[in-house]
Amino acid sequence: MTPDRPARRLARLALLPLKILVAALILIDEVVRPLYRPLARWISSLRLMAAMEAAIAGLPRYAVLLLLAVPFAIAEPMKLLGLIWLGRGLFVPGIVVTVLGHLISFILVERIYQAGRDKLLTFAWFAWLIGLITRVRDAMTAWAKATAFWTFVQRMRAATTAWLKTWRTLE
Repeated sequence: MTPDRPARRLARLALLPLKILVAALILIDEVVRPLYRPLARWISSLRLMAAMEAAIAGLPRYAVLLLLAVPFAIAEPMKLLGLIWLGRGLFVPGIVVTVLGHLISFILVERIYQAGRDKLLTFAWFAWLIGLITRVRDAMTAWAKATAFWTFVQRMRAATTAWLKTWRTLE
């Protein structure tokens, strides 16, 4: 039995705030990425990071899971808190917390995940969850890309990248 049209509309309306929140997080990630990508690349190229990744790859899967969980549990709430602060008009702390959350996420969490990915995916629930997250992110990205706001964000991203290139040449 399929739900009637008013129930479907109500369900879509109820999920709209969640869609908007997820889309906003994806869009913020797209705007902020040019700012931290060079730093993340530089940190990833350090011998210390390579040694850390090799050590993580040699750990048992539960240790890798724990190592991934700790910074993830810090970074993700930081990103959400930064978004909330930005929404409340607290721009400086919102930007700082958002940037720190992204740095932790894309430097520590990403490196730990990449180093221990094979072991982490041996957990059936983790493999399922990563698949689900990938599908949801892809669907939300497709939805966000269909909006006019996406075009605006892409222009902002290009402008930010151009500004950074200009700023680097001034040094």
